[in-house]
Amino acid sequence: MRLIVTRPRREAQQWVQDLSAQGLEAVALPLINIGPVDNAAALGSAWQQVGDYVAVMFVSANAVDYFFESNKPPGQHGCAWLATKTRAWATGPGTTRALLRAGVAPVGLDAPSPDAAQFDSEALWARVSAQVTPGARVLIVRGQDSAAAGSAGSGAGAGSGLGRDWLAERIQQAGGLVDQVVAYQRCAPEFGPTEQALAQQAAADGSVWLFSSSEALANLVAHMAGQSFAGACALATHPRIAQAAKVAGFGQVLETRPTVKDVAAALQRLVSPPQHFKIKP
Repeated sequence: MRLIVTRPRREAQQWVQDLSAQGLEAVALPLINIGPVDNAAALGSAWQQVGDYVAVMFVSANAVDYFFESNKPPGQHGCAWLATKTRAWATGPGTTRALLRAGVAPVGLDAPSPDAAQFDSEALWARVSAQVTPGARVLIVRGQDSAAAGSAGSGAGAGSGLGRDWLAERIQQAGGLVDQVVAYQRCAPEFGPTEQALAQQAAADGSVWLFSSSEALANLVAHMAGQSFAGACALATHPRIAQAAKVAGFGQVLETRPTVKDVAAALQRLVSPPQHFKIKP
């Protein structure tokens, strides 16, 4: 059983490597392209003001990477961050690992528990809500669709993202103030003949699609106009993504937490007859 990993290229390659180490067949088909913003002035300004915030929330590992890479030379990130009392917030393990790589100390980092049912803004808020008092400022570092680049900037109303917007509302209801800054751009990938052939084959040959983004799913449907996914299976890392997969016509949709171990376990449940491959810790 082959797994199609649809995350952005850098993340997808790591997932393929980790899944292969579990003895699973996985192939990358990135459905979102990630790149730097055209104008990094707002990022530089946000970096200079980071000490004014009680916390900086990073929506993804890409948000971490582009925020730090655009501002400080490698090796100086952690020291600069430790000079402040600002907390770093992450919604899941991938973002947490990126923050640790950037030099943020574990003691200054907040994220959902590793055994949380979901890795999302709701689970994060349950951990950090006590940090937000009236007048407290929180910065959200996020991505943006490249088509909207002309309106890039910071401010509570910029951009989209259900989980991020939900968190901003909770902060404001608690009396806090929210700023946002765009760290990277997202766009739909271009499908060459190889990618098109892989997508068409995987839609009908029993492959399992792993989706960690509703945007990735929308990009797939746009590229594959008229393609039926009734015979395909989707693994979705959040209920909202699972619902989008059902709307897209996937015949079977299962939810899984976004960890290699949980994805491997979900695949094992799908195999018929059962194949008892070992899930490594």
